[in-house]
Amino acid sequence: MLARQNTKLLRQIGTLPTSGARAAEIYSMNHQTFLAVPQLAYDLAATPAHMNGGDSDTDMLIFRWNGDAFIEHSRLSVPGGEDAEFFTINGAHYLATASARKGKGPYEPNIGSTIFRWDGAAWSHFQSVPGFLAKQFRHFSIGSRHFLGLALGVTIEGAVATNPRNSCILEWNGTSFELLQTLEGPWGYNWRHFTIEGQHFLAYADHVEASRILRWDGKRFELFQTLEGKTGRAFEVMQVDGQIQLAFATIAGDTTVLQWNGQAFEHFQTLGGPGGREFAALTRDNSHYLVQINFIEGSPKEPKTALVSFIHQWDGDQWQKVFEFETFGATDAAFFSDQGKTYLVVTNSLTPDVRFRQDSAVFEFLG
Repeated sequence: MLARQNTKLLRQIGTLPTSGARAAEIYSMNHQTFLAVPQLAYDLAATPAHMNGGDSDTDMLIFRWNGDAFIEHSRLSVPGGEDAEFFTINGAHYLATASARKGKGPYEPNIGSTIFRWDGAAWSHFQSVPGFLAKQFRHFSIGSRHFLGLALGVTIEGAVATNPRNSCILEWNGTSFELLQTLEGPWGYNWRHFTIEGQHFLAYADHVEASRILRWDGKRFELFQTLEGKTGRAFEVMQVDGQIQLAFATIAGDTTVLQWNGQAFEHFQTLGGPGGREFAALTRDNSHYLVQINFIEGSPKEPKTALVSFIHQWDGDQWQKVFEFETFGATDAAFFSDQGKTYLVVTNSLTPDVRFRQDSAVFEFLG
């Protein structure tokens, strides 16, 4: 068994001046490392604090790594920014961005989410995908075919969908992305694609219905397994000691780890209680680490945003919590490496008094 470590695993080396930061997308292009951070909202003066308030006519920040820190490189108009996903098709680079809403209140959740393409000098508009409160894009490929999962929807009073409202899967047709399949989930959050013994699976997290695992049948994704619990937020796939595991976060329930038993996933371990939002996984020097990002506890009307997020380490039998660090309405985390060192970016979205102007953090990972 692995003893609980007292060694500090993270050393903060910098901050990022973000506002309602919702995702950390690390990507490499032209031998340089970049970080895209979509932002949900800016603070509005003389208005009550609310995690779903603010000014959502926002820009997405793009930072460039200079070897020691991230410096701002450019900005893209991504209103109500929730996610960014970098991918490459036939040598062309794309950046898919998910937008939840626009405006300063009342808000318009029926807006397009923009896919940008790199033109050699800058990101230019390539395609807009209509949606209703978009949450996440996820790119994956099966053979030569390219797909985008788009998580959509919300079921709250007063929000009326005029755009497509259900999460969907798009496929590249050679010139753009077109609809392949619509899911039943009414409040989508997240996707994770993975393979087991040549079979392709797609995990889908939904807030109001059970999250599920889909399996590719050669033409479309069909239901493979329904997961227990609601308020699904995110997944992470890990391979440890020859076993395939799936971490699953729920905002109002437990964060758990499921393990593949040869035919389906079954409960393996509970990592923590409410608040789970995202993960980042790392294997280094035969050690496996799992970062668990916690967002809020309580209701959106009275959220507790100053929480503790965790780093777990695999001890050969189970995951042990070996490090804790402060986060503030944390939404995402991403590892990257440079010159023999490993770094972790953590996006924070809300101050303790529920304002949006909260720095995100850059750490050196010392494990």
